[in-house]
Amino acid sequence: MKIIILGAGRVGASVAENLVGEQNDITIVDTAPERLKELQDRLDLRTVLGNAAYPSVLASAGAQDADMLLAVTQSDEVNMVACKIAASFFNVPTRIARIRSTEYLAKPEIFGPEHFGIDSPICPEQIVTDHILQLVEIPEALQVVNFADGRVKLVALKAFRGGPLVGHALHDLKKHVPHVDTRVVAIYRQNRPIVPEGDTVIEPGDEVFLIAAKENIRTVMRELRQLDRPVRRVMIAGGGNIGTRVARALEKSHQVKLVEHNKQRCELLAAELHGTLVLNGDATDEELLEAEAAGEMDLFCALTNDDENNIMASLLAKRMGARKAICLINRPAYVDLVHGGEIDIALSPSQVTIGSLLAHVRRGDVAVVHSLRRGAAEALELIAHGDASTSKVVGRAIGDIRLPRGATIGAIVRRLERPMVERLDDTAAEERNEQVLIAHHDTVIRPDDHVIVFVPNKRMIPKIEKLFQVGLGFF
Repeated sequence: MKIIILGAGRVGASVAENLVGEQNDITIVDTAPERLKELQDRLDLRTVLGNAAYPSVLASAGAQDADMLLAVTQSDEVNMVACKIAASFFNVPTRIARIRSTEYLAKPEIFGPEHFGIDSPICPEQIVTDHILQLVEIPEALQVVNFADGRVKLVALKAFRGGPLVGHALHDLKKHVPHVDTRVVAIYRQNRPIVPEGDTVIEPGDEVFLIAAKENIRTVMRELRQLDRPVRRVMIAGGGNIGTRVARALEKSHQVKLVEHNKQRCELLAAELHGTLVLNGDATDEELLEAEAAGEMDLFCALTNDDENNIMASLLAKRMGARKAICLINRPAYVDLVHGGEIDIALSPSQVTIGSLLAHVRRGDVAVVHSLRRGAAEALELIAHGDASTSKVVGRAIGDIRLPRGATIGAIVRRLERPMVERLDDTAAEERNEQVLIAHHDTVIRPDDHVIVFVPNKRMIPKIEKLFQVGLGFF
């Protein structure tokens, strides 16, 4: 695809890096020549210097024959105007804008075709906040992602010695939880992927990805490790956009303390957050953390804009006794160094956000994309179209589909012709007339099924896309 990215900041640079690696034709626009030079030296892309909202700059970037515009500058207004111009003057088919202001997000109608012509507004700060809230809800998990509007969850967790299934083969899972359908879609042992077979034995320390309907996920997790007690006490380092959103979401149901070094910002936060104790100070100050009982926290979240401060604050909190630490890190190299050591979870905002954009870039009908394992793997929700004569998946049992080795179909969400009355406990499924099927080798894919696929290596993505594309006879 020919893609124009407006803004060479952290989000824009990260998106460019991901998309260039997939043989897309990328042009990036920014007002800072040093940023553009650094990207051009490192990546195979074009750069254009100028204001992203100017028609002449968009024309120089090749908007007249672009397939997609990603407006991710620091300014909501520039992003919105650029999308409007791209729609009205250049007829760019897909326009995505980064929107940070809650004022705009509260009025979604302004993004419609009659106004700014934005196909998909994204808010990276809210995406990261939602990701952290999932980890608060399921504290044992290393990563939690949703499919089918939350009906299906894919969870990564570390297997611990003493778990009922640890030291046993995967085919024993059915004996342990006979009334729950689930599937292990991937296992990583010492950072190397293992294809899960029925006789694969789970070892302590394995990172296991399992998929199940949302109501069953905790039952299955109990087989791999002892469940943690719920998170009650939370300390947040950093009162920026993400820290504030997390505090606001948790303060009604949790005890929340927020540490912010800027005094004026503290005063604003104290007025805005009614159930959060706002503290003015440095989150790397050991005396402050001790005085505020950081070691007694169930969760410590380091969410400042400074990677080094986040790492230091998280390490201090963990050594004082905090049960779990989540650390926000922007530099990809730091993420791999820190994740899974003393700090439990290292979050890269760009990797958490990239899935929202990749769903628009992937070929075929892709509903959801999640980037996993710091960008090395992906999980996709693809919609199957066609029939047995025009599709390589529809009308076929999963065991007969030629998936790349290591790729796994984990679950299927199927819309039923008749209301599903036998599952009265699941009102959402009854109302929306949907059924979650955990994939087995004899499960047959039907037209319009939402198929959830785990891909351990991004190099396999083109093969998966090709598999789900329909033949010319479909049209």
